[in-house]
Amino acid sequence: PGHGNGPMPGDGTGSAAPERVLFPPTFSVSEIKNKQRRHFMFLRWKQQQRKEKLALKKKRRKEREALGDKAPPKAVPKTIENQRVYDETTVDPNDEEVAFDEATDEFAPYFNRQTVPKILITTSDRPRGRTVRFCEQLATVIPNSHVYYRRGLALKRIIPQCIARDFTDLIVINEDRKIPNGLVLSHLPDGPTAHFRMSSVRLRKEIKRKGKEPTEHVPEVILNNFTTRLGHSIGRMFAALFPHDPQFIGRQVATFHNQRDYIFFRFHRYIFKSEKKVGIQELGPRFTLKLRSLQKGTFDSKFGEYEWIHKRREMDTSRRKFHL
Repeated sequence: PGHGNGPMPGDGTGSAAPERVLFPPTFSVSEIKNKQRRHFMFLRWKQQQRKEKLALKKKRRKEREALGDKAPPKAVPKTIENQRVYDETTVDPNDEEVAFDEATDEFAPYFNRQTVPKILITTSDRPRGRTVRFCEQLATVIPNSHVYYRRGLALKRIIPQCIARDFTDLIVINEDRKIPNGLVLSHLPDGPTAHFRMSSVRLRKEIKRKGKEPTEHVPEVILNNFTTRLGHSIGRMFAALFPHDPQFIGRQVATFHNQRDYIFFRFHRYIFKSEKKVGIQELGPRFTLKLRSLQKGTFDSKFGEYEWIHKRREMDTSRRKFHL
């Protein structure tokens, strides 16, 4: 791509002008009609941008080193996350109303150690291979969980059977075209029920540098960024899936990390390299959840009373507004 009229800028044939003259402030790559030349110039422009950014970084670092202790504090970069629109339902840990709700909600018996979690993991009707493997791996992450594959049995018939057998939670993994794409989490016997869209599912064998199979120790649970009243409820739902007293000797940790209303799940093991250094090893599986609705009571798609439904057109008016 150098067959245009006249020499290519900066290819050694023209005058040795400084590189920044190549792209004046009004320069637009999209105005170049020749596709090959446009692509070439775009790559050159990106390269120049990188060089300028690197040079500015070096200059700033030298200035900071020269100033030493007198250097001004580093500027905090602006992100969608830290420019979040204020939400009036953000939970204050010392709020008496929140404390009262927590003491009387459906999860209170679990947090008071009166009930022990017992989970039933089931699937959509007649699941395929990938969903089956995912359910098996999820059962090794959540202690005291049992996998049951549905064959034509309606959820409304499964729930009374679960309650009769003392199950505290029901997890349903839905699939589309053999890929897991949805998760329903229902707390028994009285709800609530959360519906999630599931994406980015990675099974153990698809994770690079994964650790050995998880042991049967009860993992720690980390819940990050569940700050609003809705987020608080969802966080408590996830916490109630795991026994209350983790076995730290197993060095396993299950993380639910909320960022921009996407809940990222990861399962790791700590590796202590020395007294001061610690590494982490991912065990898998991993997946991402997006809350679609929260329903009072157990699963009832027809007559259920919804506490919260994600309505994209009404709720997603700003990229900086989050609900969890």
